Amino acid sequence: MGYTHVEIPIEDPSLIDAEEVAKALDGEGLLPIACGAFGPSRDLTSADSRLHANCFEYIDLCFDMCSVWEVGFLCGPMYSAVGKARLLSAEERKTEWNRAVDNLHIVCEKAGKRGLQIALEPLNRFETDLVNTASDVMRMVNEIDHVAAAVLLDSFHMTIEERDLAAAICEVGDKLIHMQVSENYRGAPGTGQTRWDQIKDGLQKINYQGVVSIESFTPHVQELAGAVCIWKPFADSQDDFARDGFSFLTNLFSD
Repeated sequence: MGYTHVEIPIEDPSLIDAEEVAKALDGEGLLPIACGAFGPSRDLTSADSRLHANCFEYIDLCFDMCSVWEVGFLCGPMYSAVGKARLLSAEERKTEWNRAVDNLHIVCEKAGKRGLQIALEPLNRFETDLVNTASDVMRMVNEIDHVAAAVLLDSFHMTIEERDLAAAICEVGDKLIHMQVSENYRGAPGTGQTRWDQIKDGLQKINYQGVVSIESFTPHVQELAGAVCIWKPFADSQDDFARDGFSFLTNLFSD
């Protein structure tokens, strides 16, 4: 189809044979992107330190796979559990924010010792109450204050939370090391209402050199579909989704 990279979501590390995946990638001429999955048992904002320990252990396993695949970073919304969206008092929110910052500094120390980074992803308000915008994630990165802390932006979440997509990308600047895209309704790029001109403008202004990756979901993958509320397909087939999205993005960034 023309793709150069493929994202690998590491939901359960025990189900993934990193060496076999490396062979398959090499055989197809593809480079990997490693994505973490952060549910209730991997919550760095929790008052329960056992969940922190479980998350650290999981991230260590993800880092192991990054090393096998020679990937430079692990990405995802690892600051909190996905789906944790509540109306909290300012004091409660500050407490959880500070836990996330402190715990992610520990994660960055682990990453730095391996020559890796983490790419923190803002999510929309329905999936998290902690980090929703470029401003939010940059505040968190600055407070973590570690060279290993970087950013992933996702156009789907941005179309919900940002007033200006180009300005949001520019605010992140050189901290942006990965970009995920899909339409405002999770469909193939180019088939909805997303301001692709703003995304292109922002990426060009910061001289972005990383990957632009289509994040696609299907109800046939039930574990992920349930987490992101995908109840129906957005194309006749996932192959059609991939071909259409690739064609649109190739034309968009052709110059």
